[in-house]
Amino acid sequence: MSEHEHGSMDVYDQEKTYHGFLKLGKWTAIICVAILVFLAITST
Repeated sequence: MSEHEHGSMDVYDQEKTYHGFLKLGKWTAIICVAILVFLAITST
């Protein structure tokens, strides 16, 4: 079995997925807030 060398793994795909997840979470929150604001304005 080969020795593991700390920091030698290519994590480009993991970073890309993580940044995509953060972008999805950000836009989901923005859309939810926009819907709540729209509902608050139009339901009065």
